[in-house]
Amino acid sequence: MEKIYEGMLGETPYFVTELTIQHLQQIEDLQVEVYEALADKSILQPLSTKEFEFILNGQGMMIGAYAGEKLIAFRALLNPPIDEEHLGYDCGIPESEFNRVLYQEISNVSPKYRGYGLQKTLATIVMSNIDVEKYDYVCSTVKPFNIPSLKDKFAQDLVIKGLKIKYVDKLRYIFFKDLRQELPLLTEKQVINMKDTAAQQQLLKQGFLGTSMYAENNDWFVVYEK
Repeated sequence: MEKIYEGMLGETPYFVTELTIQHLQQIEDLQVEVYEALADKSILQPLSTKEFEFILNGQGMMIGAYAGEKLIAFRALLNPPIDEEHLGYDCGIPESEFNRVLYQEISNVSPKYRGYGLQKTLATIVMSNIDVEKYDYVCSTVKPFNIPSLKDKFAQDLVIKGLKIKYVDKLRYIFFKDLRQELPLLTEKQVINMKDTAAQQQLLKQGFLGTSMYAENNDWFVVYEK
């Protein structure tokens, strides 16, 4: 396997490689391990075999971290099918450019290797390997109060463009990044409790973007700017 990155997790060396269809069984085994360890299983939307095959057969990119022979983490980008659920609609991307959109899909880290910032490292690697000749935008969805995933998106300079029901009945933040340009200067700021869905939706309708979040007195707050 070609190593695109090497590092250390404490005393354990590891390397990152691009995954292919040959790695499918290892990927699915790790997804089961991660899902079984979750206290709140609703924060992870597991991918089906068909969805993994779709990505691994050329409709996106998946990278994996290995400690020795064992896959300990993976992260995926998906070139999604264009349908009525496409996040481009939620992010104001012209339909003619939907083919230039990638989704940040599932990211799994083995419970045995948490606490080393591996998810963040994989995010940096996968984003730096995007073919910017082919893609201009990255979108993603995250459940409110899935704090690790929300932090992950903000750390990569994605912003919240929407908060709505997706996947039939699931409330999700919709994150967005334009790979071609930095955000414009934002001069107005409002802070809303993450529990207050209606107030956040109202700000988003007014053109505010969710740019960061913080904890205070056991509550989480989202910073909106425009």
